[in-house]
Amino acid sequence: MKDCFSTYHPVVNFLFFAEVLGFSMFLLHPLCLAISLFCAVGYALCLNGKKALGFCLKGILPMMVFTAILNPMFSHEGITILTWLPSGNPLTLESILYGLAAAGMLAAVVLWFSCFNSVITSDKFVYLFGRVIPALSLVLSMALRFVPRFKAQLRVVTRAQKCIGKDPSRGGLVHRIRCAGAILSVMVTWALENGIDTADSMKSRGYGLPGRTAFSIYRFDKRDRQALIVLLFLGVAVLTGAALEGLTWRYFPSVKWSTTPLSLCVLAAYAALCAFPIILNRKEDRKWNALRSNI
Repeated sequence: MKDCFSTYHPVVNFLFFAEVLGFSMFLLHPLCLAISLFCAVGYALCLNGKKALGFCLKGILPMMVFTAILNPMFSHEGITILTWLPSGNPLTLESILYGLAAAGMLAAVVLWFSCFNSVITSDKFVYLFGRVIPALSLVLSMALRFVPRFKAQLRVVTRAQKCIGKDPSRGGLVHRIRCAGAILSVMVTWALENGIDTADSMKSRGYGLPGRTAFSIYRFDKRDRQALIVLLFLGVAVLTGAALEGLTWRYFPSVKWSTTPLSLCVLAAYAALCAFPIILNRKEDRKWNALRSNI
């Protein structure tokens, strides 16, 4: 499935992720966390399909359970005592709720970062920061693409080692260790050589030199301008509402919150912000289906 939001200008993409990541980390209101997590899962599914579903079930869900259980074991704040732990410390309702909030926040941030890695490619990152911080942007660009390239190269090296009888999944323990060590040695050498080759290539092309021009395929058109205005408006609306205490929620020493018309407006703006890429994809799908039906 093609993602419509990925085709927008890198500035629009980066602004969206900067807003949702920042708000996901600092807005601990349960409804904000639920909105962020739900939209992050939905967008991850739009980008990666079944692969994202497997990541959520095998990676995100166990991490959330572990975080939610870990917090009440070490944090005993709160006045609503449910029971007493074998260590003699109280188990409070507030610590459980805060653990759930921390788990939701962590899961949402991880999922948004996975979407960020799919949308903000290395060429987009270099385009955004290549002139401002050329050295750092090159390092970060290499780091962003290192993991998928390392995994692909690891599969190639592992298959090649199996063909010559060095399968790390078979044989005795000593044989497996030797085979795994050989693969590790090859991968470390490949990673170092690849990094040096990339640095030398960029240096020979004059990357980072003053006055150097760069070709770019990205053009900021009317569609990008409209999307940027919408994202700025929604971001300012959420930030203003949070500053005016429209998202008041307290975990300690007791749970306390207030619901006002301002809260509902801020939550609606936050939901629209987090669901922005999904809305664009659904709009594009309806447009495409309408064009197909007219053929």
